[in-house]
Amino acid sequence: MDTQKHNEMIDRYSARNYAPLPVVIAKGQGAWVEDVDGRRYLDMLSAYSALNFGHNHPRVLEVFIEQARQLTLTSRAFQNDQFGPFCKEITEFCAMDLVLPMNTGAEAVETAIKTARKWGYTIKGVEPDQAEIICCDNNFHGRTVTIVTFSTDPQFRDGFGPFTPGFKIIPYLDPKALEQAITKNTVGLLVEPIQGEGGIVMPPPGSLKRCYDICRSHNVLFMADEIQTGLGRTGRVFACDHEDVKPDVLILGKALGGGVMPVSAVLASKDILGVFNPGDHGSTFGGNPLGCAVARTALKILTDENLSQRAAELGEAFMARLRTIGGSKIKEVRGRGLLIGIELHTQAGPAKTYCKTLKDEGMLCKDTVEQVLRLAPPLVIEPKDLDWAFERVAKVLG
Repeated sequence: MDTQKHNEMIDRYSARNYAPLPVVIAKGQGAWVEDVDGRRYLDMLSAYSALNFGHNHPRVLEVFIEQARQLTLTSRAFQNDQFGPFCKEITEFCAMDLVLPMNTGAEAVETAIKTARKWGYTIKGVEPDQAEIICCDNNFHGRTVTIVTFSTDPQFRDGFGPFTPGFKIIPYLDPKALEQAITKNTVGLLVEPIQGEGGIVMPPPGSLKRCYDICRSHNVLFMADEIQTGLGRTGRVFACDHEDVKPDVLILGKALGGGVMPVSAVLASKDILGVFNPGDHGSTFGGNPLGCAVARTALKILTDENLSQRAAELGEAFMARLRTIGGSKIKEVRGRGLLIGIELHTQAGPAKTYCKTLKDEGMLCKDTVEQVLRLAPPLVIEPKDLDWAFERVAKVLG
């Protein structure tokens, strides 16, 4: 079937919870994909950072196929031979004591919320059902009912109430507002080190560390959602590393699954994750042998191929070139590593219009918050491909 027939079928049988660009991808390798009509595109989105290692990385595929032939799922009712090594390797990689594996990013955020509340009641001594978690405006942590409770985007909440109590909203990483919001019932601050879906919003310099210090002084858990920013994306292993912050609770997902499996994880100390007892929380697929084998390989690739440093060097050079584009459309180019946002002036029109034009030029990217183009290619992208991408962006936005 060609692109038109595929899109007609999708429109007929799929709920319309997405409005994608009209391209139907059939193949992928590295940073490039091919649609059902045989046209090639440069993938400058990487499935929102889930494809940090590119499409069909040979080491990921090899492990995926080998493990799939051996064992894919047992549930946590039994142990499997990949789970122990996964737990050891990821906790050592992240310098944490314990890990609680899940599947999707939203599941990991929900797990972190439950962790903070249980810790608050059993360790901090918060009165039952009084725990509060502080979140930042413009956040995006997922779309479950509890998570959209603390979203400040009206669309994410419209029609989905009633909502879950126990959350406060402050301006993004505002130390003064955080200090004022903390009470005896505050158990955690949940924050993205860089707001991705919110428009590639950078934290004010030093604010991440200042908020971390405030949390420490008030015995409040600093919970970092590194689902999109972690595992090399911003030019460091974790975005928190840019300010030498080690979160109390670290939330990972997306790239952890190597682009072939949904794998997420919550990591913390024994004092924090040790609050769980058998039956308190779980997941049928969480910690499955296939996901564990793939995640172990993803962590090895990140180190072996020095992808954090690669993202730092390629991203710095690419952003510098993007800032040379003249004309009246671009308001600002910002980001870290290979997580880049191009904000357009309002009079230039919505960013989605330019994403469609770039698609016609052979480059795939995604708009966010109306006026921002998000560029987040695989960390394995070749410099010559970034040169090619720059030419297309300059042509469309210059």
